[in-house]
Amino acid sequence: MRSAWRAWQELSGLLLPVACAGCGRPRTELCTACGAALHGAPARLVRPSPRPPGLPAVYAAAPYENAVRAVLLAHKERGALGLAGVLGRALAGCVRAGAGRPGDAGPLLLVPVPSARSSTAARGHDPVRRIAAAAARDLRRAGLPAQVLPLLRQRRAVADQSGLGARQRRANLAGALELTAGGGRLLRHGLLRLGGVILVDDLLTTGSTLAEAARAVGEAGGAGRESSVHGVCRAAVVAASPTAFEINRN
Repeated sequence: MRSAWRAWQELSGLLLPVACAGCGRPRTELCTACGAALHGAPARLVRPSPRPPGLPAVYAAAPYENAVRAVLLAHKERGALGLAGVLGRALAGCVRAGAGRPGDAGPLLLVPVPSARSSTAARGHDPVRRIAAAAARDLRRAGLPAQVLPLLRQRRAVADQSGLGARQRRANLAGALELTAGGGRLLRHGLLRLGGVILVDDLLTTGSTLAEAARAVGEAGGAGRESSVHGVCRAAVVAASPTAFEINRN
């Protein structure tokens, strides 16, 4: 049923009149001006304040406001699946910015932050995983080996994050994520180069979700590895809260 719904969403996007997801301009899914809001500036290192413990370095493409906010919501909540490509291209730029030296050995492993099963079922798709797949394709076209590796899963239900402050979000998410059985084995046995792991999400607000994801990944490295996760695990998001950009403006 869900696959049929996704197919209908994609087909209707081709057959029915479209308007720009960012500003509503007719006959285009994303106009030039709104596309520039996503891709018009280099990816930047962002930092929420307060910064949650364990948050790795995070790169973002644009502030979460105006057209960028509208485009992300159209893809995530309204099933505008055709936007995954442009959002993935923005995410790929952030991955490149945080990936270290071009000559580093090994592929880039994009680890999407998992959505709750109920949210995925309600939307009919996993928006973060879809954007991550588009980013990996963009990186491979540019000659950078990259693949999406869903290493993480939720181990318990969490409350809706909307309306929660930074401290409440940290408490809500503490211990909520864990590695899949296969992901844990790969990391524990050194079959994945932890330095090539890039956590990916669509949005950074307080940073609590990415900090929890980094904890879960770093924990698999064994004793002493979790404390050094900042240096070996990085993160990339399409957008971040405007204040996270303002803090790093200078």
